[in-house]
Amino acid sequence: MTASYDPNNIFAKILRGEMPCHKVYEDDVALAFMDIMPRVDSHVLVIPKVPARGLLDMPADALGPYMQRVQKVAAAVKAATGAEGLTIQQFNESAGGQVVFHIHFHILPRFEGVALRPHTGQMEKPEVLAANAKKISAVLA
Repeated sequence: MTASYDPNNIFAKILRGEMPCHKVYEDDVALAFMDIMPRVDSHVLVIPKVPARGLLDMPADALGPYMQRVQKVAAAVKAATGAEGLTIQQFNESAGGQVVFHIHFHILPRFEGVALRPHTGQMEKPEVLAANAKKISAVLA
């Protein structure tokens, strides 16, 4: 059995404005912001405003509009970074690699021959995150 949604998870707090983020995009459906522990430069997270723990908990009628935002942000990340490709990841439950239990997609710009950094818990400098967010936001404007 899947655990229930915890309204005090970090992403819920970000949505309520209780925790800061380096925002890339926001509308009535989704919020996109910089991952503070990026696996690659310009690593962005896209979360829905619907409180859903994972993909299987997401209301079907909300999934389509949310995925349109994931696609829109992914295109902007690719354009802003000049990436040759993208890795888009979404994890479900601990056994699937999920750490924050609010559905989210990782958008990682990729370049031939450049490996992802290991997930060490190392936080990126705020000024780097802000600069990357500004660059991607400009494409979305």
